[in-house]
Amino acid sequence: MSRITVKDFREMKGRRKIAMLTAYDASTARLLDSVGADSLLVGDSLGMVVLGYDSTVPVTMEQMLHHAGAVSRGTARALVIGDMPFGSYQVSPEQAVANGIRFLKEAGCAAVKLEGGEEVCAAVRALVRAGVPVMGHIGLTPQTASQLGGFKVQGKDMAAARKLLADAKALAAAGVFGIVLEAVPASLAAIITRAVAVPTIGIGAGPHCDGQVIVTNDMLGLFDKFVPSFVKQYVNLAPEMKKAAQAYISEVAAGAFPGPEHSFASTEDFSALLDEPPPACP
Repeated sequence: MSRITVKDFREMKGRRKIAMLTAYDASTARLLDSVGADSLLVGDSLGMVVLGYDSTVPVTMEQMLHHAGAVSRGTARALVIGDMPFGSYQVSPEQAVANGIRFLKEAGCAAVKLEGGEEVCAAVRALVRAGVPVMGHIGLTPQTASQLGGFKVQGKDMAAARKLLADAKALAAAGVFGIVLEAVPASLAAIITRAVAVPTIGIGAGPHCDGQVIVTNDMLGLFDKFVPSFVKQYVNLAPEMKKAAQAYISEVAAGAFPGPEHSFASTEDFSALLDEPPPACP
């Protein structure tokens, strides 16, 4: 089973739909990889679904590298993409390159993702020149959601739609190998998908994108603080996890766990140890 490359990813456009999921640890990555996920995004969404922050903004490079490395080690086939956190690429193209290289060298990622349109194209070009493949991300950009009026649909009027289309074309010209479209009207996502030569990956952007991405914790019903309207929960694991934990707690309290089948036996009689004097302190 060969690993999917950035070249393979690009060539999926027009051939078949791309299935991307998020992952933040090796165990989850191994499971998702084994069932055929094309790409695993180590999203800075880990700030909210794993680390307990109220937004993605506080997430640091060290936290991203820590989790991205775990996902890379748990993956054999899927293309692993590391999300560049807020503050890791905005200062200068040089800063973007230095941090982008860390995702490849230290975390074993195949590529990075960053948010923004025309304003980040200089960073994109610098990263690509340095040999770091880049995925773009436009529409609702969580790192700067406060500037967009909150977590709201973007590109709803003609002026905003025109700006998103220009951003997509600029990113493609700068060298991205794909673009995430988040929370944009499906009809606009269809136009953008036709207008650029690289795959578009939708999240709340309708069925016409070249692929889809979803936060795995949302899909599995593991993050119940809030559920975006565009999320489909394929299973709701949170109640089952609570039920299992409650059963464990009850059995421990009652002395029912561990039972003989969960304990190790010995033919030796250790009761004589009770009569041995305590050792002298050195």
